[in-house]
Amino acid sequence: MSDDPYKLLGVARDASPDAIRKAYRKLAKELHPDLHPGDKAAEDRFKAVSAAHSLLSDAEKRARFDRGEIDASGQERPPEHPSYRHYAEADPTGRYTSHGAYGDFEDVSDIFSGLFGQQGAGRRGFAARGGDLRFHLEVDFLDAANGATKRITLPEGGPLDLAIPAGAKDGTVLRLKGKGAPGLGGGPAGDALVELTVRPHPVFRRDGDDILLDLPIGLDEAVLGAKVEVPTLTGRVKMSVPKGAHSGDVLRLKGKGIKPAGDQRVTLKIVLPEVPDPALEALMREWQAKGKPDPRAALWKVMP
Repeated sequence: MSDDPYKLLGVARDASPDAIRKAYRKLAKELHPDLHPGDKAAEDRFKAVSAAHSLLSDAEKRARFDRGEIDASGQERPPEHPSYRHYAEADPTGRYTSHGAYGDFEDVSDIFSGLFGQQGAGRRGFAARGGDLRFHLEVDFLDAANGATKRITLPEGGPLDLAIPAGAKDGTVLRLKGKGAPGLGGGPAGDALVELTVRPHPVFRRDGDDILLDLPIGLDEAVLGAKVEVPTLTGRVKMSVPKGAHSGDVLRLKGKGIKPAGDQRVTLKIVLPEVPDPALEALMREWQAKGKPDPRAALWKVMP
């Protein structure tokens, strides 16, 4: 399997962040372990694709990888340290010049402390934190609005209950501490970053913390007024439609939006019967004969 994150995701090296995200989402859906139980090859490729996306979706890590400073796993590449001869020839003080069988190593501790810090003099090992891994999860509109717990499966472990906070938006990133790539040399593991995509709802829409809803009402309800049931995020409630309501009128249900401060805005839409009603037609003709008001009178006041 290729260790080039661009090849793993099937994108060009100059691909935009959006193109990288789309490529990852497509592959993640195809390769997710839940869809391929027991398929080790698919699981390994899913892990590799997730790691590639984690690296390329981080602008700083991507730039360092492109410069050759880190490898595809996000780990530092070994630095190319100058040789002893370089120091000896470049230093006019003779600090690194040989004066005997062991003279060359007189200040070797200085080199190691420069590489690893004062604690590192005389030892070559070091610990590094593991890289973060990025994942994508689609959630229902109501689960994002009200909060929910979803069971997910990470490549490096078994099932995990993920808490979706109430009011989560499309693009919200949840951080799972210590669930990313393992550390190096005993260092801590990285984190898992789960990006949420909220599926559209057939009825509700979101505007900030407000919930929007188009509510059909009958002609009789618009003319006479009525008490009607309205769906909300948490169930049905009763709402009063005033007499003489118009299509496009917006009524507000306080506190029925995203908690704690959102409202629900209900836009009225007058709907006539699908099948013509002779009695309604007769009533409208009688009303016309009495000289009904022109509904476009306000328009003609401002138009020639």
